[in-house]
Amino acid sequence: MTQAGDGRANAPEWSVSELSSALKRTVEDAFGHVRVRGEISGYRGPHSSGHAYFSLKDAGARMDAVVWKGVFNRLRVRPEEGLEVVAIGRLTTYPGKSSYQIVIESLEFAGAGAIMAMLEERKRRLAAEGLFAPARKVELPFLPRVIGVVTSPTGAVIRDILHRLADRFPRHVLVWPVRVQGETCGAEVAEAIRGFNALPAGGAIPRPDVLVVARGGGSLEDLLGFSDEEVVRAAAESAIPLISAVGHETDVTLIDFAADVRAPTPTAAAEMVVPVRSDLIATVEGLGARLRAAPVRLLERRRADMRALVRLLPRAEDLLAIPRQRFDQVADRLPRALKANAGAHRLRLTRASARLSPEALRGRLDRARDRLNAREARFAAAGQVQRRDWRRQREKIATDMQRARRTLARQMDDRARHLAGLAQLLKALSYQGVLDRGFVLVRDETGAAVRRAAALAPGARVELQFADGRRPVLALDGAGDVPPSASGEVAARDQPQGPRPAARSARRRKPVNEGPTLFDL
Repeated sequence: MTQAGDGRANAPEWSVSELSSALKRTVEDAFGHVRVRGEISGYRGPHSSGHAYFSLKDAGARMDAVVWKGVFNRLRVRPEEGLEVVAIGRLTTYPGKSSYQIVIESLEFAGAGAIMAMLEERKRRLAAEGLFAPARKVELPFLPRVIGVVTSPTGAVIRDILHRLADRFPRHVLVWPVRVQGETCGAEVAEAIRGFNALPAGGAIPRPDVLVVARGGGSLEDLLGFSDEEVVRAAAESAIPLISAVGHETDVTLIDFAADVRAPTPTAAAEMVVPVRSDLIATVEGLGARLRAAPVRLLERRRADMRALVRLLPRAEDLLAIPRQRFDQVADRLPRALKANAGAHRLRLTRASARLSPEALRGRLDRARDRLNAREARFAAAGQVQRRDWRRQREKIATDMQRARRTLARQMDDRARHLAGLAQLLKALSYQGVLDRGFVLVRDETGAAVRRAAALAPGARVELQFADGRRPVLALDGAGDVPPSASGEVAARDQPQGPRPAARSARRRKPVNEGPTLFDL
């Protein structure tokens, strides 16, 4: 027992922080620089602090990874979920979780397969946003005045494009110099596309009518900048028609899907931009010659058609032969027809003259006079009947008027008697008749009738209504004393009344009747 206790006492004692620091130094000394291959997992973008946290995993293990803010902005390959990479950095521990992690200093693609997988995933995501939709694409102008080229100013691509444009149709070319390879390639190409679109129309720098993004051939890693997400979005947003001419015909980048037209090579892009000037001149001259010859050929064809139609038309003699024959026949029948017509009219005149003899006219006048006399007699008889009817109607109306006047007079008398009865009833029921018999109506300051003596406080102002007028007075207490402030006013107001104050005092000393009285209005 003593030996076991002594062994425990001789063992070194560590604190948690000391042990964690010792482990951290051991791991960092042993794995100060490592290259780790794995698949990025759990990446959700940079943290609000600017650092990036994710994991590297393979089929059998998982390791935490961190990229500090300053290193993240310099990474040539940006982390993406599911991307297989080679991470270069150092191992360290995180005492807060008792775990180890790799602090990444740079990232590399883990072979061409990883790049292709990343590009396929990016292509699928951008296509889902509609950036590759054919409806977004526009047609190229037939003959642009200004051509904008986004490429390296020192490479062979720009010389090939300028040489091909000079051979086909010289145009004004604006070159926006960019790096076509490296970490900043994507950002510079996107900035160049947006910069050309930002040029104002009619400004000091002419705005291009078409853009060409060009680069020569290269490996998959060399062309990776033209598959950058910013480049694809800038190409899709471009209001200027854009041609993608990156790499050779077998090379495919994501800008090819977002551009309006994809050219297999930069030289082919120059051929797409402008037509051949000599061919265009020859075409215009040929069209001009056809335009000049067309009216002549049309006139000749119309003249030939007219000759053919003229040969088909009949002669004037043939057209007039039948009408002329009909005219001769009608001319032969005309004298006989005139004679027959004159005879018929003479016969009608003879018959009419026989009906217009004086005897016939006198007979018609006598018959008309008889009919007129008969109508006058009928009208006279009808007038007499009508006058009799009018007299009967007037007599009836006069009788009805007299009856109505008598009825109205009776009704007026009945209404007057009824109204007089109501007036007598109103006078009998009115309190004014009660006042005429010697009673008085008492009102307070508000004009309301006072029905109880208890409702009046000593010294209250009241108004007494008599049959012939009203008088204001002051109410006294039960002993009959007059308040000093009001004694003069009561005496002055009641002075013309003579002995009335004594009578009212006598009446005031009578017992009060609590039952209903005629003063209840």
